[in-house]
Amino acid sequence: MVKTEKEWREILMPQQYHIAREKGTEPPFSGKYWRTKSPGAYKCVACGQDLFDSKNKFDSGTGWPSFWKALVEEHLRTETDRSHRKVRTEVLCSRCGAHLGHVFNDGPPPTGLRYCINSAALNLVERGEEKKDGSPTKLSH
Repeated sequence: MVKTEKEWREILMPQQYHIAREKGTEPPFSGKYWRTKSPGAYKCVACGQDLFDSKNKFDSGTGWPSFWKALVEEHLRTETDRSHRKVRTEVLCSRCGAHLGHVFNDGPPPTGLRYCINSAALNLVERGEEKKDGSPTKLSH
């Protein structure tokens, strides 16, 4: 999925753009999904690709939504992030390249992974909100 920065700015709200396109982050305990327990699928805010299922979400105590497993592994891509004098593994949407957050090796079994994801990079489509054809309902921004 290729869009110009102007097109991304038209699609995304300012905080979403900063996180997804400029690799920003939201302050801990501030995002709309860090405490959410509603059942559903978490999708990329930029392109709507399925990323995580609420069944794989857990409270990591970090203040960001955390997941121990991707919904579909191929929907995520990782890169080495050497910013902020740290070496971390950045998580991106495989379809549009949106920055989502980071993945760490300190999560719960069975994977031992902790996908630490910005709420502003996600849209939760709660179970039962999908259209009859399987496509998501209009995503909120």
